[in-house]
Amino acid sequence: MIARAFNKLLWMAVMGGALFLAARMIQAGAAALGAAMLVAAVFVAWVYNSPRTRASRYLLPGLATFAIFVLMPLLYTVYIAFTNFSGEHLLSQDRVRAWFAQDFYAPSPERYAFRAFALPGTSTAYCVVATVPRKPESFGDGSTSRHVVSGPEDDFGNRLLVSRPFTPEEAAAGKPVMMGLNIVSPKNKPLSIRDIIAARPWLNHARFTPPGAATPLRLVSLRSLGFRLPLWNEDGEKLVNAVTGQVLVPDAKRGNYVDEQTRASVGPGWRVWIGAENFRLIFGDPAIRAPFLKIFGWNVVFAFLSVAITFGIGVTLASLLQWKALRGRAIYRTLLILPYAIPAFIPILVFKGLFNEGYGEINQVLSALFGLAPKWFTDPRLARAMILIVNTWLGYPYMMIIASGMLQAVPDELYEATAIDGAGPWTNFTKVTLPQIFPPLFPLLIASFAFNFNNFSLIYLLTGGKPDIVGSATVAGTTDLLVSYTFRMAFKDSAARFGFASAVATLLFLVVAVLAWQQLRFSRPAPAAKGGR
Repeated sequence: MIARAFNKLLWMAVMGGALFLAARMIQAGAAALGAAMLVAAVFVAWVYNSPRTRASRYLLPGLATFAIFVLMPLLYTVYIAFTNFSGEHLLSQDRVRAWFAQDFYAPSPERYAFRAFALPGTSTAYCVVATVPRKPESFGDGSTSRHVVSGPEDDFGNRLLVSRPFTPEEAAAGKPVMMGLNIVSPKNKPLSIRDIIAARPWLNHARFTPPGAATPLRLVSLRSLGFRLPLWNEDGEKLVNAVTGQVLVPDAKRGNYVDEQTRASVGPGWRVWIGAENFRLIFGDPAIRAPFLKIFGWNVVFAFLSVAITFGIGVTLASLLQWKALRGRAIYRTLLILPYAIPAFIPILVFKGLFNEGYGEINQVLSALFGLAPKWFTDPRLARAMILIVNTWLGYPYMMIIASGMLQAVPDELYEATAIDGAGPWTNFTKVTLPQIFPPLFPLLIASFAFNFNNFSLIYLLTGGKPDIVGSATVAGTTDLLVSYTFRMAFKDSAARFGFASAVATLLFLVVAVLAWQQLRFSRPAPAAKGGR
């Protein structure tokens, strides 16, 4: 009874917390996320409390982990691929309008020095004293009339405009604060520059209205006030420039405000659904299609050669280490496996130094022996060859290890039979060893191909994708793989084209998915042959 009551209290607390978080998300504007969280909480509570879903309780944690860390990022990436999401389209349309609303212009050039005071006996009320020069005895706000200033003077003969007391909350809300001419300035010490800087979050929004002025004064620097008016005025959905008369209209297809006459984009944009436009650019725009196809072709060649070379070296070394007449096999095996035991980024950075064109040991040796100094990082062909060399060093131990395991399963009777026929080592390798180990190794070769197809760390640490492809409309390099190409477009390009990068990532996912499907297909056991009489 106590356990049941505790269980009910626990689930009530969980549901209460989920309801609270969902309400906060909805209040913050993430209604879909809040609703999804609430539905998920109700579903989990039902699974763990209904007697009909007892078996599903053990599957739910794994399925939830898969949905959160695999399925949701995948679906979100595919969704982004159909939008214009980029460094120029990060905001919502309402925030873009707020961005335009931050622009002001000065209807008159006058500036008036001011001091801010915290009223004695309180830390929540302030007043501002602006100094107006005696000559001329007027100030302007951009209108045709100028307002004569008369009233108390400071020690230098300047007129003083003193505001009524106001709170930071009033100032932050933009509530007008009246200024008077016949109010005595506070005698306490004014706020320091440090205090003014600390008060800027609310002081920037303050509006001070001088007597007879149509335009309020506002903060234009840390020590001066001036007249400022909004540069863009709203006319329905349009924005009109108060100085030039330029009219901006929203373009729902591009996600930007555009000039009504020239249709040129102005200011930041917002994210909109553009359909298959990013995919059309990949295959339809020659300036993008050409480097993309070059990168894709190099990606396939790199993955294939990496698997083929490491497979050949790994199987050869495994076969040699199986030779019983070889002394010290354990020592050789240990030494050859060492590259696999070291974290990959360490040898990559070491090789980056070895291949350095100026002071790298490899070029120093080649220069001393043959008078050669290859441009490993600037010549596209040499850069690709360097990548293959480094990846071979990183990949052959894995192939050697799995090939060694496969060789243990090859019956010795087969070699004895070929020895009777007078077969040599090469015949044994091609007629016995390779046919025996290749079928079970083939799914692992497909997995290795998929891994090298997405070998981001090697490219990022060794060459960064460079040297760049000349004339490319995107940041594309001759040594880029699709995965590094996507990364550079999303995080290295000044435009940060997340939508376009997501489209490339979607295509990359399809390629890897096909490879994974092929791996599963070849990993299935062969159907048993039907026996006959």
